[in-house]
Amino acid sequence: MSQFFKFVFASCLGTALALLLLFFLSIGWVSSLASTASAKQKKAVKPNTVLMLDFKNLIPEKTNNLPLDPFDFDQKNVLGLTDMVAAIRRAKEDPDIKGIYLNATYVMAGKATSSVLREALEDFRSDGKFIVSYANYYTQGAYYMASVADSILLNPVGAVDFRGLSSMIAFYKGLLDKLDVQMKIFYAGKFKSATEPYRLDKMSEENRLQIREYLTALNDIFMRDIAASRRIPEAELRQIADRFDGRSAEASLKMRLVDRLAYEDEAFDLIKSKIGLDKKDKLNRISIEDYFESRGKKLDMSVKDKIAVVYAEGTILDGSSNEPGDVYDEKYVKILRKIRQDNTVKAVVLRVNSPGGSVLASENIFREIELCKQAGKPIVVSMGDVAASGGYYIASHADSIFAEENTITGSIGVFGVVPMLHKTMKNKLGVTFDTVRTGRHSAFGSPFIEFSSEEDAMIQERVEAVYEDFLKKVSTGRDMSREKVHEIAQGRVWPGKKAKEIGLVDDLGGLDRALSAASKLAGLEKYRTTEFPRTKTGIEQLLDQLTRQKDSDDGIKSWVVRSELGEMYPIYRTLRDIRRSVGIQARLPFELIFN
Repeated sequence: MSQFFKFVFASCLGTALALLLLFFLSIGWVSSLASTASAKQKKAVKPNTVLMLDFKNLIPEKTNNLPLDPFDFDQKNVLGLTDMVAAIRRAKEDPDIKGIYLNATYVMAGKATSSVLREALEDFRSDGKFIVSYANYYTQGAYYMASVADSILLNPVGAVDFRGLSSMIAFYKGLLDKLDVQMKIFYAGKFKSATEPYRLDKMSEENRLQIREYLTALNDIFMRDIAASRRIPEAELRQIADRFDGRSAEASLKMRLVDRLAYEDEAFDLIKSKIGLDKKDKLNRISIEDYFESRGKKLDMSVKDKIAVVYAEGTILDGSSNEPGDVYDEKYVKILRKIRQDNTVKAVVLRVNSPGGSVLASENIFREIELCKQAGKPIVVSMGDVAASGGYYIASHADSIFAEENTITGSIGVFGVVPMLHKTMKNKLGVTFDTVRTGRHSAFGSPFIEFSSEEDAMIQERVEAVYEDFLKKVSTGRDMSREKVHEIAQGRVWPGKKAKEIGLVDDLGGLDRALSAASKLAGLEKYRTTEFPRTKTGIEQLLDQLTRQKDSDDGIKSWVVRSELGEMYPIYRTLRDIRRSVGIQARLPFELIFN
């Protein structure tokens, strides 16, 4: 309810606040205040300090690349994956940081993101520093992260939600039939299942096959990593999951999923003992956000040559918007053009974490990537959780492609969906439509006028032509025959490890490997990175929203919804993106959520 009142406050006083902020901005006061606030946020790191990670926010690829609370003027940065890993690596070498305290029930991140963070935590422990994890309740995503800890503590009345992975898809055909809504559906690729919820009432056999294959691959990695950290044989761990032994705290302890049943104060006592403090001594703690501000990644500005890291994160959409977390083609074309024209940028690493989206928008971004290559700048792609459909489209001509073994990629296929509402309007509301035309196809595209068989054929022809162009791009970029690409395409989704085997990616690895490859291709011994797009603080996002001419409340609405939905926010984003979709689409047919 408090979030609702904040939203109402923003709507009522938005204009006045915008004028006020603009006035202060004109005299430089806002900038000065922001600098002062930033300086106050930097906390000193004392000896014998513990780094705290709670994963309360959705983890973006790039810091602040998501809607922020516009009314929290003391809000810390929401660290992206890159900066979070940099902070953990810095803490490993920092003599003042003795260990890490994990306190997370949820981790709002995909499997690849979780694996990268988990690897950083494992590396942190490699020099003898400790990690202690505590939670009242562990979801599977949180437990996967916590399993790397030296000591896992669980509330005596808590549980570990450890039962393996599953995938569920909602089908709307029955609802559409009841509403007399006819969906005109066009697609290319027998595995391109994005249209199935509108034409079927259950999964096709092809879709069931691909989901089972990639879900099994992800579950294998999930089990393998936990088994290694907990020193539990993998076969035994799978039995624990099948029996759902983690449903009680006592069983979780008995099955060695956790080390101890305790309360949080006892977790703090354990940490103190590891540092050599008495129970009555004060425990110095610092959040990873504050630590990054104080001692995080440092850039050597004396190095002239740069590698641009461009984060293509979110759905690929037509047009331009300042709302963070999506890939609008006009915005990214401008970014890539600026990079192309910058002589100090010697190479580009495109970090893709996108399920795809608009084919037209993907094509515009693809074109600018090609121009960067023609300008002599090597392009290396680093794939995150998802780089599928349009996400693979923009990656296909890179000089080299790296993916995590649990990245979801491929989905090389296209589709189009047009809802026909004439029967709904007539049968449910009594509304009918008539038209006068100057040509056979003058009313083509209206949802209230039935398509002719000729018009159906036109759309299907266009979809198949776009699919053929997609195949051609992949064939050229990956140096494969059209037939070979078609064999592994058809909209099929592949896990990263399998994608390497079939030639869709060059090797497995993260952003570091991509940067190393880019530096070698560009012949650089020393370089510094420059990141795009520029992200903004909460107050900057608010100012941007209030001074925008249209859709001024989109960012605020996104923040309100994200605040209320928490770990379910990605589902809302998928439904929102479907509503925004225009034209032929190349996007993943589902949203991947790991709790």
